[in-house]
Amino acid sequence: MSDATLVYDDDCGFCTWWADFIGERSDLEIVGFSALGDDLLERLPDDYESCSHLVTEEDVYSCGKSIETALTYTGLGKPARPLVSFLRQFEDYERFRERAYRQVADNRSKWGKVMSKTPPARRDNSD
Repeated sequence: MSDATLVYDDDCGFCTWWADFIGERSDLEIVGFSALGDDLLERLPDDYESCSHLVTEEDVYSCGKSIETALTYTGLGKPARPLVSFLRQFEDYERFRERAYRQVADNRSKWGKVMSKTPPARRDNSD
């Protein structure tokens, strides 16, 4: 089991699809906003509901950096770790990554028509 936790909006079908995708391909713990305990809440920024977060023992990565880092925990993304480390040296890359994340996040309802799962916060107890 990983020592890292991906925190996401579990009231969003698109976000749930991505959280499940990453969770099935990594050993990350996946926790939705509605299931946050005090220990995680204390580590997250005040506006934590504005994007996803990856919490490790040392750091908290937010928004685009959280998804980028979470993907490097998957079998598909592990080989890209050196490339990601290299790209993080450049401010232009950081700006691009965050703009791309925000563009997708701000259009979740459109993306959710293509990739979506019933979010945990919207499932009834029989699911």
